[in-house]
Amino acid sequence: MSFGPFQILIIALVILVLFGRGRISEMMGDFGKGVKSFRQGLKEEDQPAPQRIEASSHEAKSSVEAAAEARRAAD
Repeated sequence: MSFGPFQILIIALVILVLFGRGRISEMMGDFGKGVKSFRQGLKEEDQPAPQRIEASSHEAKSSVEAAAEARRAAD
């Protein structure tokens, strides 16, 4: 059983009546945005992630204090 052009036209009209023209165009816009973000995610997945160097707050504080003491000692 296949759908002919007349059956497809009736189905399209029923969908148009149920959702309205504005809602259908909004749904297609959202669908397009989803496809675009999906493709962008695939591209980002292929690229290696940059490595982050994270120092603990204690290490950062001690290095800042050491630099300040070195400046004071130099003066």
